[in-house]
This record gives sequence, C-alpha cells and structure tokens, in this order.
Amino acid sequence: MRTYIFFISLLLSLVTFAQEEVSKDSTKTHNFGLRVGTDISKLVKTAVIKDYTAFEINADYKFAKKYSLAGEFGNEKRTIDETQVNFTTEGSYFKIGVDYNAYKNWLDMENAIFVGLRYGLSSYKNTLNSHTVFNPDTYWGESGLKTEPINYNSSTTHFVEFIIGIKAEIFNNLYLGINAQLKNYVGNKNPDNFENLYIPGFGKTTGDSTWGVGFGYTVSYFIPFYKK
Repeated sequence: MRTYIFFISLLLSLVTFAQEEVSKDSTKTHNFGLRVGTDISKLVKTAVIKDYTAFEINADYKFAKKYSLAGEFGNEKRTIDETQVNFTTEGSYFKIGVDYNAYKNWLDMENAIFVGLRYGLSSYKNTLNSHTVFNPDTYWGESGLKTEPINYNSSTTHFVEFIIGIKAEIFNNLYLGINAQLKNYVGNKNPDNFENLYIPGFGKTTGDSTWGVGFGYTVSYFIPFYKK
C-alpha cells in the first residue's frame, strides 16, 4: 500500500510539473488518438514469483474531449498451493469499457486522472494437481494425499469492474500510470466437483463473496491521429 501511495504522489508531481512548463497564453487544442501499453506489474510478478506467468495489453482511444474507449486483453497462469489443495488455473480475459478524464490539461497534453467502468469476460481451465482426502470410515480417520492431476472443463466468468487511476507523460508521448480496480463477478460457472478459486483477469476469489480488488502499473505510448 505504501508503494501504491508513493507512485500516486510521484505521478501527481509529474503531471503538475509538466503543466507548469506550458505557457498559459498558448492556444489550447486537443489531441485525439490511440494509447497502447502494457501492465508492467504483471511482467515483474512473472519474473519474481514462482508458478506465476502473465501479460496484459491495454489500450484507450480518445473519441471525445473527456472520454476514451478503453480495454485490456491478457493471459494468466497461476499455481496456488494451499493446506489441502494444489491447483493451477490458466486462461485469457478481456475487458472493455469507457474512461472519463477528470483532469483539465493545458494545450495538447494528455495526462489523465480518470475513472472508468469495464465489462470483463474470463475463459480458463483448472488443473487439480494434488489434494488431501479425508476418509471418515476408518477408525483413525486417515487422510491421504492424491497426486494424480485432474483436469476440469473450461470455465467462464463475467464480471464488471470500476477503475480509477492516473496517467502522466514522462517523455514525449510516453506515459506512466497506476490504477486500482474494484470488481464484482455477475456470472461464474464452476466445473463439476470444483470451485473456481482463482480467475484470470479478476484475481483470487474469497469464499461466498463476489467482490475482488486489483492494482496495475502501466507504461503506454500515445499515437496522435489529429488535433481539434
């Protein structure tokens, strides 16, 4: 959390500094174009966390002064080892929605303090690598570890996501961003005899709750199409 707050403070400082460098007397225009990037936090986690592999491509297209069509596409593979179960979840997801930029830029700058809404769809498969079985019919109630992998049919989850974040220009058309996400799944199809415990693009599920949270650190490049 301290790291998240630090990055927010840093990006706000970059935005303020960049704005102060621009003359107030200049004619104001707006750039319209496409911004494409990746979530660098997933790449870092892939490098440092065992049994985790992921990537995400994100993009937003500014179609109005304050609004952008935004989306993300990614893939995740994660193995989780808990007390009685070890399983692997692997799959792809996409999210699409709209962002609103609440920040007032000077001239043709494209810094953003934004809020947005997404619809997400995740498609994935589960493999139960090992699990502990308790046998109540024996005198001592022995437990046994089953290590033969069990593959479950593909699952799908639909979810909605509220996102809030910052994007600041650090070099010409190159942006560094940070965001936080609050998610709720509205359709979650579990395979027979297995509960989805991790959903690519959504994260880890917690008991009976349908809510989840996430964070992202992005780097992106803005491709201007025209000015208006």
